[in-house]
Amino acid sequence: MQNLNHNILESDHIGRLLIKLTIPLFFGTFVMMVYNVVDTIFIGHYVGSLGLAGLSIVFPLWMLAMGVGMMVGMGGASLISRLMGSRDKPGAERALGNAIAAGILLSLVMTAIVLPNVDFWIKLIGASENVMPFARDYLTIIIAGTVLNVLTNAFVFWVRAEGNARVAMTIMILAAGLNIILDAIFMIPLGMGMKGAALAIVISQGIATMYALSFYISKSSYLRLHFRNFAPDLRILRLIFAIGIAQFSQTIATSIAALFIIKMAANYGGDLALSAFGIIQRILYFAMMPGMVIGQAMQPVLGYNFGARRWHLAIRTITLATVAASTISILAFLLIYFIPEPITRIFTSDPVLIEECTYVMRRAFLAMPVVGFFAVGSQVFPSIGRAIESFVVAILRPAGFLLPLVLILPRFLALDGVWYSFPASDALAFLLVLGLMIPLLRRFRKDAATATAASPSPDHDISLAGH
Repeated sequence: MQNLNHNILESDHIGRLLIKLTIPLFFGTFVMMVYNVVDTIFIGHYVGSLGLAGLSIVFPLWMLAMGVGMMVGMGGASLISRLMGSRDKPGAERALGNAIAAGILLSLVMTAIVLPNVDFWIKLIGASENVMPFARDYLTIIIAGTVLNVLTNAFVFWVRAEGNARVAMTIMILAAGLNIILDAIFMIPLGMGMKGAALAIVISQGIATMYALSFYISKSSYLRLHFRNFAPDLRILRLIFAIGIAQFSQTIATSIAALFIIKMAANYGGDLALSAFGIIQRILYFAMMPGMVIGQAMQPVLGYNFGARRWHLAIRTITLATVAASTISILAFLLIYFIPEPITRIFTSDPVLIEECTYVMRRAFLAMPVVGFFAVGSQVFPSIGRAIESFVVAILRPAGFLLPLVLILPRFLALDGVWYSFPASDALAFLLVLGLMIPLLRRFRKDAATATAASPSPDHDISLAGH
């Protein structure tokens, strides 16, 4: 248990610290990914291909809710870690309180906008008459539980920001593990179909959120929850949203890109292509998971050392995380490219859909070897509070690369153009992050070699003391 006067991030053993944060996060994220897989399996086997198509339709709005959680989660976590590194614990606690309040308010706004107009949104995304009832049943319940979705995702970031990977892991395992159990209960013996799958998500996220709150209320955390910190502090909110808006914009852009992918896939391939996309996006998340986990585990370590101005440790953190993530993403590519059919059979027994997914995987995952580098590199800039670079990296892949390619390539390659847009955008995103990382690392090396100032410069002083 982490006590009031000790923080795990105060360590020079970066490799050991990254492993200590990565392993619990890996298991927690793995269970979350398994839940996504199992949820799709349940829908594929107990609802059918139309249920999978309905899942694809709901995906952009589900991503939007996740984006709110990531916005306040990542924005708050980045600020919390940097404030802790600069020894401003009261400021870190104010950041935590403001982030929670912002998450609750924004999720309630989203619920009020979407819930009364469910049919409008699923028609706008492109649901056919056959798919619409399945999408409606799922979306209505999911949107009603938006506040739980937002808080569950955000608490993982906030808890991990103070270095407590075990509790972050438990939050994820509770949300995902209970979901799998409830899926089995609601969909098999009770036969609740899409409603059962959605209800399982909301209930499990509610329990996970209560556990996260109990972590702070029971005083097991390094930081404390104080009601006075829920009062809006404009400086704190500005710092949170400066980083968080990049994550939210990325999610919005990804949702919009997904909407056009769905429309283009439906136009060129019909419901079969939609069903394939519902499976492929699950496999994609699973394949990207190791790089994402390492990047997220790096965030509090890098943020803390940046706040403490320990440049040599910041460089070592980035280097170790990048090498590890890149190695794993190359192994994932080899697995997916050479044995796609057995992976697809996990989700469906339909031979036509299996053949379609196998075909798609060998095209959509061609750039997987560079995804690990991108996953880590995209976390570097929000970790150190670089708002502009964070926004550029977050928005360009989905909006600057993926969306235009999805609109252009099918004109020449038909349905193949939809699938090839994924590796093309990944390759361009890799080059973008590489171009931004090189000067940053040079700056860190220069600072590590020449740093003599005893107090933070104005560019790095993020303390909220006296605000």
